[in-house]
Amino acid sequence: MERLDGQVAIVTGGARGIGQGIATVLRAEGADVVIADIDGPAAARTAAQLCDTAEHTLAVQTDVTAQPGVESMAAEAVRRWGRIDILAANAGIYPHIPLADIAVADWDRVMAINVTGAMLAIQACVPRMAGRGYGRIVLTSSITGSVVGQPGYAHYGASKAAMLGLMRSAALELAAAGITINAVLPGNIRTPGFAELGAEHERRMLAAIPAHRFGEPEDVGWAVRFLASREAGYITGQTLIIDGGQVLPESML
Repeated sequence: MERLDGQVAIVTGGARGIGQGIATVLRAEGADVVIADIDGPAAARTAAQLCDTAEHTLAVQTDVTAQPGVESMAAEAVRRWGRIDILAANAGIYPHIPLADIAVADWDRVMAINVTGAMLAIQACVPRMAGRGYGRIVLTSSITGSVVGQPGYAHYGASKAAMLGLMRSAALELAAAGITINAVLPGNIRTPGFAELGAEHERRMLAAIPAHRFGEPEDVGWAVRFLASREAGYITGQTLIIDGGQVLPESML
């Protein structure tokens, strides 16, 4: 594939975890990268790790649920580099809450960050892409909700499935403008948040993965990199599972 030299990518939730993995791969492949995250200092640290001169990275403190802030994020990218080629709408949360205990406020917060945040980022970036007749948008969904279920994550699963409905309709609207939109569906990826779930959860999840290892954030990053390439220009409205084969067995391994 062509390198991404000269292209500009925005990664929401890019300061840590999967977002950091995506940003790391896109920068390694030559893209200038905006690290957009609610945690401004963490975004700045990641940006510095990826480019110590700040020539090719930009940290922007961004609350993806606030439209003015998301618009400012896109404007900062254009102000710095004059264009937006790639949006990795990755920001998301996954609090564990049993179904009976999900409050309306819990539900609304997950939907606001995971779904509304993706929509606002798309709305902010699309006009800058459409003006040039080119764009690649990749959403970070999940196997949870889209393919499988998990106790304690009904609200999260609903949000990740909703992202795919957003993606499919958006793909139809954006195709004529030269913009593709696809989604990656990670399985169990080793992130700081994943580690907090405990040793027993880790044991059970590992036993369900035919590859016998957890994914790394960069594994998702490389999938995003493919969907963000020029070579993937005839792919839109589709999903790519990155789970080490977890959803394949008919029964427990």
